[in-house]
Amino acid sequence: MGEDQAAEGPAFDEATETFVAHRNLLFTVAYEMLGSAADAEDVLQETWLRWVTVDLRQVRDQRAYLVRTTTRQALNRLRTLKRRKESYVGPWLPEPMLTAPDVAEDALLAESVSMALMLVLETLSPTERAVFVLREAFDLGYDEIADAVGKSPAAVRQIAHRARKHVDARRPRQTVSPDETRAALHSFRRVLETGDLQGLMDVLAPEVVLVSDGGGIKQAAPRPINGAEKVARFMLGGLGKNQLPITLAPTVVNGNPALVVHLDGELDGVMAVAVDGGRISGLYYVRNPEKLSRVESETPLSRQ
Repeated sequence: MGEDQAAEGPAFDEATETFVAHRNLLFTVAYEMLGSAADAEDVLQETWLRWVTVDLRQVRDQRAYLVRTTTRQALNRLRTLKRRKESYVGPWLPEPMLTAPDVAEDALLAESVSMALMLVLETLSPTERAVFVLREAFDLGYDEIADAVGKSPAAVRQIAHRARKHVDARRPRQTVSPDETRAALHSFRRVLETGDLQGLMDVLAPEVVLVSDGGGIKQAAPRPINGAEKVARFMLGGLGKNQLPITLAPTVVNGNPALVVHLDGELDGVMAVAVDGGRISGLYYVRNPEKLSRVESETPLSRQ
């Protein structure tokens, strides 16, 4: 069968069954590399179009083949995203997704898709990011990663070491349990709703950083805000200007506790956090409506 000819009949059915079986894994790989669910879906579409032209009899490991194809397409897409981010209005945050309980129960998966770590991954080169994701989140072997990124296994080992060192220097110092994050969010929500400035500052770590993403569509801080007092005043000032009723509801976004914000009953944004020592050290507020399509229905993720 030629590469420009789609599979038909039993071969097409087998291709479809295999792709569907691995779809959640492939989406997760693409999302961790891109930080955008919409772009991850595009990558999966491109992977599918290539997959149905393959002679499956020539494929020894179908899962590995699909992961490799997805990785290559995601690397191509990263270059497009880089240009898009350069013209993006204000800070850029990953697209938040409502996730099922099983994602939160997988500590490694929950950390790998957390807002805090996804932002750290933004500081890696495309190849470093691909290698880090495939090695750390999905535990792929160096030979398999080398096939996916077009490097030698020896080069991939060096890239993995460099990327891990880079990420470790910027990721949270310790693992925080979901209960600890929920407790910090509960306190944050309570003092925010009461307008208690000192109480809000007590919930925030002294070196807290607020990153808000409005995409030029919704109002947001044009750059990150640093320090508990500045963040507290920004949050209370922003909420105080609204004459419409605001509700903050607990949810689980990207495998981690978060808050979904409604303004007069309409979805306004999502707040995700990083917690250190029981206090909020990172606050990530996504208001761009183009990034909020996946916070009202669950997106399945998988490392398998």
